[in-house]
Amino acid sequence: MNEEFASRRRRARETTGSIHAEAEARGEPLAWFDEVYRRAGGDTAMVPWADEETHPGLAEWIARSGAIHEGRALDIGCGLGDNAEALSATGYDVTAFDLSPVAIEWAVKRFPHSSVEYVVASLLDPPAEWLGKFDLVHETYTLQALKGAQREAAYPAIASLIAPGGSLLVIGRVRDEGTDVAGPPWPLTKSEFMQFENLGLTPRAYQSFTLVDGEHSVAHARVVFERPIE
Repeated sequence: MNEEFASRRRRARETTGSIHAEAEARGEPLAWFDEVYRRAGGDTAMVPWADEETHPGLAEWIARSGAIHEGRALDIGCGLGDNAEALSATGYDVTAFDLSPVAIEWAVKRFPHSSVEYVVASLLDPPAEWLGKFDLVHETYTLQALKGAQREAAYPAIASLIAPGGSLLVIGRVRDEGTDVAGPPWPLTKSEFMQFENLGLTPRAYQSFTLVDGEHSVAHARVVFERPIE
């Protein structure tokens, strides 16, 4: 990351909080996602979570789980499409969605020959035809971008998309139990990651790792759940 890019990225992170606050003040708590992409004007550096590469936590999971997969996968909050493309490269039939029309348009332009189906949709009101249909549901950094009622509603919404025998892969920042942070983002505690267990999913792995973000090492977790075959 060159210094010019790093400078723009720092500026983007400084403004993200105010963009979120403006959206909340308007009574549109989710509108800030599209606003971040719109204000970026095609500059990836101005989207704080977009690095134009597969998230390292997902890349490692793919390497560990093997190169070839089958079935349908759903990428939640796909942003500019890098994670969706990585899943597609392993053999999954991938549907990727984001609440932001600007993000979806941007992803399609970046990957014009992709086999991924990019869709504008809301996690909190997903298409009925998606319910219980995916062999893998993946989300990186989506839950941590939500708080309060929106986060609580996201848990059952995510769980509802997994097919019997299918898996859920969740990756995000971690904070200690009993602590709080000023976001966005709002990292999850371990108990918040594990809330999916209360929705009938069986935890298969909880792996901690750290990533360097600027000058800091940031704690992360990668958690895998499975929906039992009834």
